[in-house]
Amino acid sequence: MLETISMRKAFIYSGFARKSLFSVILAAFSFISAFAQNNTLVFQSDFGLKDGAVSAMKGVAVGVSPDIKLYDVTHEIPAYNIWEASYRLVQTAPYWPAGTVFVSVVDPGVGTERKSVVLLTKSGHYFVTPDNGTLTLVAEQMGIQEVREIDEAVNRRKNSNESYTFHGRDVYAYTGARLASKVISYEQVGRKLQPEVVKITYQKPSFENGKVIGGIPILDIQYGNVWTNIDKPTFGKLGINVGGNVKVQVFNSKNKVYEGVVKYVNTFGEVREGSDVGYFNSLLNFSLGINMGNFSEKYKVYSGNEWSIVLSK
Repeated sequence: MLETISMRKAFIYSGFARKSLFSVILAAFSFISAFAQNNTLVFQSDFGLKDGAVSAMKGVAVGVSPDIKLYDVTHEIPAYNIWEASYRLVQTAPYWPAGTVFVSVVDPGVGTERKSVVLLTKSGHYFVTPDNGTLTLVAEQMGIQEVREIDEAVNRRKNSNESYTFHGRDVYAYTGARLASKVISYEQVGRKLQPEVVKITYQKPSFENGKVIGGIPILDIQYGNVWTNIDKPTFGKLGINVGGNVKVQVFNSKNKVYEGVVKYVNTFGEVREGSDVGYFNSLLNFSLGINMGNFSEKYKVYSGNEWSIVLSK
């Protein structure tokens, strides 16, 4: 009788052990899957499409794997504008599946001592880029899981060592394609670095003394709307309802560029053509615009980490 009870206990225990082991394996598999490359490579640069630079990068990628899936964020980043590259990445990347590899090449310091890195975010996305500030907003908003420096002795296009000015083709596109297509694992990118990246300073949104202060990271370039980084909860502290007026001041560094009053609306159709408005854009950040007009062009308001905005009643 005692032997039978012991056997039953042993069987039950072994069952629990198997379930526990299965749970551990499942959790490990889920963790690995969350960071697995998915054969998708997305390019961004300040190269434009007037010459063959972008095509060359894509040719290198296809040479690594003809089955790789290639897409673009944009190649119209203003020349050398690292800040805008940082913004366009974080504007776009969260909508792509985990495992997607991004190659961003805005690299005014090409050939210098700046590091070439691959950042793995906590969301499971990979970013291949020079560590020159491009990763500022991605690191802040998507989180840093790990950073590795590209080992160019291994992850560089064959016979390209004499080229010093096209790392986008020879290092970043090549490494990005190898990573996306699983020719290499993330660990094979290169040595592990401290979980930090070079960051660009900018004005973050805050509420102080009855005023909301924020930055102007980017323009809605096609229409000339001015996008701030002021979210709805921060704006809400002003107590201004839809239909009310918002006093606006815009500064470039410490120089006041614009001062005026705009109507807070949900849609442009709520005001007459040519009227100035304040609204929340598709990212739910406060923005300035003109119904059927160009706010940026009319008032000479632009964007970047040195631009800021003050809102009040």
